Amino acid sequence: MPKTTKSAHPMEAMLKASHPPKISKGQELDAEIVSLSKKGVLFDIGAKAYAVLGDLEVKEISTYLPYLKSGTTMRVKIIASESKDGYPVVSMRKFFQKGKWEILKEKKDKEEEIEVICGEYGKGGVFADFMGIRGVIPKIQLTDNFISNPEKLGGQKIKVRILEVDEEKNRLVVSQKAAALGISQKDLRAKFDKIKEGKTYKAKILGVSEFGAFCDVEGVEGLIHISEISWEKVADASEHLKTGETLDVVVVEKNLTDMKLNLSLKRLTKDPWEEIEKKYPKDKEVKGSIVRKEKYGYFVKLEPGVEGLIHISKLTGAEKFKAGQDVTVFIEKVNAQGRRISLLLPQKEKPVTYR
Repeated sequence: MPKTTKSAHPMEAMLKASHPPKISKGQELDAEIVSLSKKGVLFDIGAKAYAVLGDLEVKEISTYLPYLKSGTTMRVKIIASESKDGYPVVSMRKFFQKGKWEILKEKKDKEEEIEVICGEYGKGGVFADFMGIRGVIPKIQLTDNFISNPEKLGGQKIKVRILEVDEEKNRLVVSQKAAALGISQKDLRAKFDKIKEGKTYKAKILGVSEFGAFCDVEGVEGLIHISEISWEKVADASEHLKTGETLDVVVVEKNLTDMKLNLSLKRLTKDPWEEIEKKYPKDKEVKGSIVRKEKYGYFVKLEPGVEGLIHISKLTGAEKFKAGQDVTVFIEKVNAQGRRISLLLPQKEKPVTYR
């Protein structure tokens, strides 16, 4: 497929035509896209004829057409210096493997939209596909009409903006809301910067999972980790938090990299372990209730957020306590730093292990 020269100087064109660069199989070089369609791609590689994309890769090109254009230069590999039709054949495999990440980075930097195909809804949000790269749309980044029913997005092709792209971590995070409402990263950064660590804000619960609750705090995404819900041990976050409710939270930490917030409910109340040694001195008799039995003894709740242990070595073996049962115990030892209290059951004589 001979080409017409784009040179403005006739003599220069003649010299190039009479001395075209030699190309060989396996050679890598920069090529400029001359034209492209579902049927194939033409490249100017500086040779006497345009190069074409190999037949196998032509089958893949339709996925990339919206993101390529004539005049784009990319790295290609010669897979045949001259085909039976007389023109070179090249491969875009390196672009297929890495070029899509470069497209994503460029789109993020320019805050341009991309199209993704939505998949299933999972713990982190709605999964989405971009040229074979699996990304996620966090629930907070969905438009209001899909926040309550994110499953409805499955199979849909939608426009999104890129929030995070990291090839090394194979991580892609996008926002439907930013595309629909025209929210820029600059706007999000401004909202994020206004929020202060240690201050209390209103948070709307967007979703609850086994590790906590995702929230919206003044347009910024936050997480109340299950360990930050209560000073008491929480086994199921959904027993304490409900999707759609709004409550007060304190900002524990701001993640500057991805502009997310770590939030806490429990830190709005006093830590029950403060001055614990004064409240529970050695040998003090206290009332409690059995929480659970473990292989190393019984855990006893003394007050919300404070549990103690009757170690198996302090038991006779005849005890048959049940969860919720009230018991009277004595304080044996308090470890405030380790947040542990050792307990003893009332007895006429102290066991030999007592210290």
